[in-house]
This record gives sequence, C-alpha cells and structure tokens, in this order.
Amino acid sequence: MAWFRRRPRTGGPGGRRVDQADLEHLTQFVRSRRGVEAFIEPRTTVTETTVLLVAHDGEWTRRRIESPEVARRFAQQLSLPIYDVRLLGYPQRMRDYNARQKRRPA
Repeated sequence: MAWFRRRPRTGGPGGRRVDQADLEHLTQFVRSRRGVEAFIEPRTTVTETTVLLVAHDGEWTRRRIESPEVARRFAQQLSLPIYDVRLLGYPQRMRDYNARQKRRPA
C-alpha cells in the first residue's frame, strides 16, 4: 500500500532547495534596513528550516531555507550575526514590534 509511504523530499537531507526569490527577498530586506540580525528556526513537523531576519526596530521577515548551514553561509556573505532561536529565543524588539502592529488602527 502506497498510502503510508513518505513523500520523497526534493532538497536532500535538509529540506527543500533554496529558492532564489526567497534569497533575493532576504537580501533586499537586509540592504533596506539597518541593524539586521539573522535567526535560524529549526525544522519542525509542520515547517521546514527557516531563517528569520530582524531589523533594529523589530521589523522582521522569515523565509524557508534548505538547512542551517545554508542560513549560516547566507548570513556570512552579508556580514550578519546569526543566532539559533532554540538557544537565544526571539528578540524582545521583535515582540515589541508585533505588539505595536496589533495596536495600530486598521
């Protein structure tokens, strides 16, 4: 019975391949904001590995990425500090930014 077989992955052991549009979005985010830091979010049962970029004011963006190693190389190319969310958690400025966005009138 093929129902219980796992679907083959397209990106090898780390997940899906790097999408060029995602990398361009992340690069544009870094170039258009200051004080950007990168955070690796681990793969879960629901999502692939992601890289989260947080600017100085807490504005953020997230995109799927092939593996933590690819995220580290990306951050190194752009001279970004990169952290593991499992070790440090999310930055307070990101939570503050989200709270400000919720309070904004529609």
